[in-house]
Amino acid sequence: MLEKTSPQQNIRVALIGAGSMGKGIAGQIYATKGMDLAWVMDIDSEAAATAAQLGQCVHHGTDFEQLLSDHPVDVLVEATNSIGPAAEYCLAALNADAHIVLMNAEVDLALAPLLQHEAKQRNLIVTSDAGDQHGVLASLIQEADTMGFDVVQAGNIKGFLDRYATPESIRHEAEIRKLSATQCCAYTDGTKLHIEMAVLANALGYLPPEGGMTGPRADNVHEALGLFDFESYGQTPRIDYLLGAEPGGGVYLVVRPKKELPAEQKFYLSYYKLGDGPYYILYRPYHLCHLETPKAILAAFRGEALLTTSAQSCDVYAYAKQDLAAGTSIKHAIGSAEVYGLAEPLNHHQIPIALLEESTILKTSLGKDEPLTIEHLDLPDNKLTKLWRQQQDLLRQ
Repeated sequence: MLEKTSPQQNIRVALIGAGSMGKGIAGQIYATKGMDLAWVMDIDSEAAATAAQLGQCVHHGTDFEQLLSDHPVDVLVEATNSIGPAAEYCLAALNADAHIVLMNAEVDLALAPLLQHEAKQRNLIVTSDAGDQHGVLASLIQEADTMGFDVVQAGNIKGFLDRYATPESIRHEAEIRKLSATQCCAYTDGTKLHIEMAVLANALGYLPPEGGMTGPRADNVHEALGLFDFESYGQTPRIDYLLGAEPGGGVYLVVRPKKELPAEQKFYLSYYKLGDGPYYILYRPYHLCHLETPKAILAAFRGEALLTTSAQSCDVYAYAKQDLAAGTSIKHAIGSAEVYGLAEPLNHHQIPIALLEESTILKTSLGKDEPLTIEHLDLPDNKLTKLWRQQQDLLRQ
C-alpha cells in the first residue's frame, strides 16, 4: 500500500455511483497517495457501503445533498449510469465549489457544454475521466501534438459488435463480467463506443465521416492505414473505429507530420518502426478505466482538464433495433432492446439517444434500422430535457 500523507493535505474526493466501475474507483483512490475518499453515494445503500469499505471511508449513503453538505470535497467523481440525475448531482457539486470528473460518458455527451459553462463561472473544472477510451485518446493526442504530428483520425478498437443485442440476449455475458445487462448491452450494440467517440469529437471539434463511423474489420491496428480514405477528410480530423483488431482494448491515432519532413527525419520514423508515411499509426494497446481515474482527479484539482466540452460537432442518434409499432414505450434507451445509437454530425431532425432516459411513447411506427425523428415521438417534459434545451440556448449564443 502506498504511504498516505496527512488527511489535511490530501485531495478530498466524493464518489457517486457504486457499481462495477464505482467500486474500482473507490479502491483506487485509497491506493493513491495524496487522495482520500470522503464519501460514497448510491441509490443502493448496500452498494454504497461496499464501495466505502473498499475506499476505507466512513461516510456513505443514499442522501446526496446531506453528504455534500456535511462533508465538503475538492473533487466529485460522477460514476453513475444516469443522465438527468447525474447532471443535477454535478450542478449541485459545482455550487458547493467542487471540481467534476465524469466517469459517466452519457452525461458527458448530453450535457457537458452546460456543465462546462457553469464550472467556468465558478473557476472550476469539469473533465472527462482519464481511463475510458476518449480520455486515453485525449492524452495520446497531446503526445502526438508535442511530437509534431497532426491528427487525421482518432480511433477506437472494438472486439465484438452485435447491433441488435438486447439485455436478455446478453444477460449471461453480463453476469460473467459483473455488469448490469443494460450496461453490457450498450457495450455490445456499439452505443457506448459511439458515445465515447462523440465525446472526444465534441471536445476537440472532430467529426464522424459523412454517413457515420464505418468500423471496418481488421486483424491488426496497422491495417487502419489502408482501410480509410484519409484524403477525403480535408482539414478536419475524423473519428472511427476498427472491429476485431489487435491490440484488443486499445486506441489509435492516424497522424501526419505538421510540416514536410526532410529525408533524415523520414529515415528516423522508418527506423522507429512507424513506416514510410505519409500517414503513421500511433497507438496504445490498453485502457485501464478506474485505474486511471486518479489522473483525472489530480488534473481537476490542479485546475486542468484532460478533456472538456464547450461546443458540439456531433451527437449520438437513436436507431430502431427492430420494427417498432406506434404506442411502443422507449425507456432507458441506451442499452435497451428497442434502439441503438450512432455518432453522426449534428442533425436537429433526429433524436439524441441520451435524451430517451425516461419513458416516451412512439407516435408512429418505425422500421428496423430507421432513425428516430421528431415526427416519431415527443421528448419527455422532464428535468433532463429542460437542461438540454437550456444548453441549446447557450450553444446558440
